[in-house]
Amino acid sequence: MNDIETASGAVSRLQDHPDWLYLLREFEALYRYGSTGGSASIRSHNKQVRDRLSAVLSSNPEIVERTPETKPVTAHLARALDLGERAAMQGMARAMREVRGQLCWEYGYAKVPKALARKYAFCDVVGPRGPVLSTKLVLGFVLFAPATTYPQHSHKEIEESYISISGAWSENDAAVYAPGSLILNRAGVEHRITTGIRDPCLLAYAWVGPEERLSAPGMVLSPSRPPRPR
Repeated sequence: MNDIETASGAVSRLQDHPDWLYLLREFEALYRYGSTGGSASIRSHNKQVRDRLSAVLSSNPEIVERTPETKPVTAHLARALDLGERAAMQGMARAMREVRGQLCWEYGYAKVPKALARKYAFCDVVGPRGPVLSTKLVLGFVLFAPATTYPQHSHKEIEESYISISGAWSENDAAVYAPGSLILNRAGVEHRITTGIRDPCLLAYAWVGPEERLSAPGMVLSPSRPPRPR
């Protein structure tokens, strides 16, 4: 049985789990009050996330039990949360700390490069597979060890945003992002992430897209390309 049941046999719902509820309210605050930097695209994306999250909160969805699972990179989670609690994202870091023992960390790819398997993992908190059920929105976290390169990849029909919780990182070697920063990846656009050499990096993410794609994103790393001639 996947649904968490109360002692009376009733299906457990979001309002029965304050820690999950408070975590979702932190996501709501990020996408409501965070700066869009004047970008119409980011403003539109944030509204989509807010509207879909508002519908999740209003529906008081079922909480689906997922067996907690760690990966090698989760040895860095305590440090990432400590850093997050010292900076701009302390509310989110503290809320995540309350549920960290219930998280199911995974890779999402059928085949993960050996080096990456020790340096990366993600966990959904809202989505088609739970723990907070939604078919219209995916929210979660991705954790990187120091000095990680997450290879080039894209998401078909899925628009994705990252918000930095702790640590420094860059995307496509274009800029350095600090806690509180948001970056938007439009559907199908390839991107690569690298992290700083000293500390882990923890990012919150949101995915919006067609329901069938959110249920089966088909994550695939892009083929490696030969270096460009200098």
